[in-house]
Amino acid sequence: MEFLHSKNIKYFNISALDEAWGIVVTTVGRQLIPPHSSYPLSRHPSSYIFNPDNGRVLKEYQLVYIPEGSGYFESESCKRLKITAGTMILLFPNEWHTYEPDKESGWVEYWVGFRGLHIDNRVKNGFFSPVNPVFHLGFSAAIIGLYEDILNHASEEKAGYQQLISSIVLYILGLVQFMYRNEAFNDSFAVIKINEARAIMKRSIDEAISPKSIADQIGVGYSWFRKMFKKYVDVSPAQYQANLKFLRSRELLDTTDLSITEIAYKLNFESVGKFSTFFNKKEGLSPLQYRKEARNIRKGP
Repeated sequence: MEFLHSKNIKYFNISALDEAWGIVVTTVGRQLIPPHSSYPLSRHPSSYIFNPDNGRVLKEYQLVYIPEGSGYFESESCKRLKITAGTMILLFPNEWHTYEPDKESGWVEYWVGFRGLHIDNRVKNGFFSPVNPVFHLGFSAAIIGLYEDILNHASEEKAGYQQLISSIVLYILGLVQFMYRNEAFNDSFAVIKINEARAIMKRSIDEAISPKSIADQIGVGYSWFRKMFKKYVDVSPAQYQANLKFLRSRELLDTTDLSITEIAYKLNFESVGKFSTFFNKKEGLSPLQYRKEARNIRKGP
C-alpha cells in the first residue's frame, strides 16, 4: 500500500451540534511504517505527540487497527503484549499506553479517535475495559473499508459528515464485539449443541419443557449446558425460553382473538394470574391493557 501522510491524517474541529449527537470523531488516519524506519513517521498536534519510549495519555478513545506487520503494545492496565497482523487496539482516555512496530517488519496502521456518551456507556456496561484492550480479529477487508469510508467522508466535509463518520465508529465497535466473541468461542461442539437447544426451544414455546430436559435431548450434562449456553448467548437457558414465551404471547395478543385465559393455558402457565404477572413484568402492562393499546394504535385517530 502507498500512503501520503499529509492527506491521510486528519484532525477535526467539533461543534456543539456535533457534541449533541453523543459521539464525535476527533481524528482519523492511516500510515505505512516500513521496516527499519523511525516511529512515528508523521508530526501530530501537541495533544497527540507520541514517543514509544515514554508513551502518552490521550483525552479520548482511539481504535488502532494493524492489518499488516507486528509489534508491541503496553498500557497502564495491560502488560506488554505482542501485536500481530489483524489486531485491533482500543486506547482509553486518561490511560497511559505505548505501542510500536517491530523494526524488522514495520506495520500498517489505521486509527480513529472519538469521544462521547455512547462509548462511555458501553465501557460503563462492561463491553470494553482497559484491562482487555487488545482484540485479535485477523485481517478484515470490511474493517479497512470502514476506516477508508471515514477518511473519504472526512475529506469531503459535507454537512452532517460528523454524524455519519461517528456512526461508522459505533459500527466498527459492534463489529469488533461480534468478531472477537465469535472467534474467542472456538468450541464448535458447544456452538452446535447450543444451536440444537435453541432450535428445540423455538419449536416448543407452547410446551412445558425444562432446560434440563433439553440438555438430555441434545446429549449433554445440564451443568455444562447451562454454563456454555449463558456464556455464548448472555442469558441462561430458562431466561432465553422466557423471552421466547413473552414474544409468542405478544404475537397471540396482537394477531388472534384468543382470550387472555386461552393464551395463558396455551403457553402452559399454571394460571391466568401467573401469566399476567409474567407479562406485566416484561412489558409494563397487563395482557389486556397491551391488547387494547395495540388495537387502538392500529385503528388510528
